[in-house]
Amino acid sequence: MRANRQSGGRGPGTGARAARQGQDGFFTRVYALVARIPRGRVATYGQIARILGAPRSARIVGWAMHDSPEGAGIPCHRVIQQGGTCSPNFRVGDPGAQRRLLEKEGVRFLLDGRVDLEAHLWNPWEAARRRRQTNRGRSERHRG
Repeated sequence: MRANRQSGGRGPGTGARAARQGQDGFFTRVYALVARIPRGRVATYGQIARILGAPRSARIVGWAMHDSPEGAGIPCHRVIQQGGTCSPNFRVGDPGAQRRLLEKEGVRFLLDGRVDLEAHLWNPWEAARRRRQTNRGRSERHRG
């Protein structure tokens, strides 16, 4: 059941608008973080919220994904639900769109239809650690 303003509810329509008006800075931070998710990797709404220091804001991350600017190049399809399932509202009228986009990037799915999180869950700290090691190796080669 969809809540409305008269009932004081926070349904998808009214909540998303209110969040957008009061959370522009948060939405911008969500978009910047999601843009860093590499091809072949996924993150969950809750994971994005935790990384941004707002662990109880997974739903607002979802609103940000739904409200992302058209043509901005934000890979919203790489953000999935907690258990590895694709969002049922990713593209209205095309429930398989998110899965097809992920499969094109090499993301594997389990037999039950969930993303293989063990293989594809993005770990931004691991990527940063690898970059530091690569840079350290380069600087050591230049010294020697």
